[in-house]
Amino acid sequence: MFQRSDRDSTLITNRPPPFVAGTLLRMIIMKREPLIVTHLTAKNWRNFRRIDVDLRERVFLVGPNASGKSNFLDIFRFLRDIAKSDGGGLQKAIKDRGGVSNLRSLAARKDPEISTEISLGEACEPPRWRYALAVRQGAVGKRPPFVSYERVWRDDELILDRPNDADKADPQRLTQTYLEQIGSNETFREIPLFLQNTTYLHLVPQLLRHADQIQGRIIEDDPFGQAFLERIARTTRKSQKSRLRIIQDALKIAVPQLEQLEFVRDEDTGMPHLQAIYSHWRPNAGWQREDQFSDGTLRLIGLLWSLLEGESMLLLEEPEQSLNSAIVGQLAPMIHRVQKRRHRQVLISTHSDALLSEGIDGREVLMLTPSKEGTEVKVAADIDEIRVLLESGFTAGEAILPRSNPPFPEQLSLVD
Repeated sequence: MFQRSDRDSTLITNRPPPFVAGTLLRMIIMKREPLIVTHLTAKNWRNFRRIDVDLRERVFLVGPNASGKSNFLDIFRFLRDIAKSDGGGLQKAIKDRGGVSNLRSLAARKDPEISTEISLGEACEPPRWRYALAVRQGAVGKRPPFVSYERVWRDDELILDRPNDADKADPQRLTQTYLEQIGSNETFREIPLFLQNTTYLHLVPQLLRHADQIQGRIIEDDPFGQAFLERIARTTRKSQKSRLRIIQDALKIAVPQLEQLEFVRDEDTGMPHLQAIYSHWRPNAGWQREDQFSDGTLRLIGLLWSLLEGESMLLLEEPEQSLNSAIVGQLAPMIHRVQKRRHRQVLISTHSDALLSEGIDGREVLMLTPSKEGTEVKVAADIDEIRVLLESGFTAGEAILPRSNPPFPEQLSLVD
């Protein structure tokens, strides 16, 4: 393996020893910025006949009710559910959504295929990865959905293209993706690892506040925050204290009289709790636990914790709910500051003018517009009328949100 140089008598080799190569690889990976989804295309997905848009580190989804904002976010949850290491896979991800017939757009007409493709890379750089998946309903028997095609590109080189010869010899293999198979995705493991860590949050304060009394089944991945306190409890003590300190500092600004926030376990039951102390005319009034927190306080805690706990994609549904408009107006700048440190991509659905009032680039907003042929998705800055308003000094909320209003909302007042 090694040979001696006649010129300087030092050991040289065409490749470094394995342990050196591994160390160099880890160093290179560590220096890379975290991945984000830089582009999304999809076909025949729920409300959408076609999606083809660039995505940035911070993305706001705007559109009327039932335009498909939640369904847009669910594309990434769907890919996460396929890639999950603790079970899931293609069959379960589709079954949990009511089957292929429930996923397939009503505007699809005769095209039976549902497909999606994501590009992964660093912001403003060519994509490092592209992953494409298309599925169809099976034609015989119980008609399980199967992979129509699955493709992976690394730096524009096609490294996976299914169906392959093995699939053609055994079509049953097409009921699973390589994305979900550890033995098959080694050459593109970075993609499933990214997708597995995607977080969706639409915290419902009542579920968190009364979790002890409800004691019902918690939906997989706990999207509504029923087990949010257990999530905090599972975090290492060092990370837990660091994040709660940041959240406490934010709450001191947003919540009048709040002085201190901490995580505790009940001495009798061992149940996890958040508790806070407020300035009060009674100096020894004591601590209040999460069942006494306001809806807005609980939602803000959940939002801040989610922003701080990971580096993969974060999906938020209308985070402005229950919050004072002055606080909502600072959410976008706050998310931006956190992103600078963690480089975490955040996709946010919203109806709030206040949320879109501070420092929003029109290229960060996606406008969803329903039509008879399915919902259209466009970057707001690419719409001429919106671009003119933004260039004239209008905020994103002022320029974009009026286009999402129903045609005659004032007629609601005539309903009796």
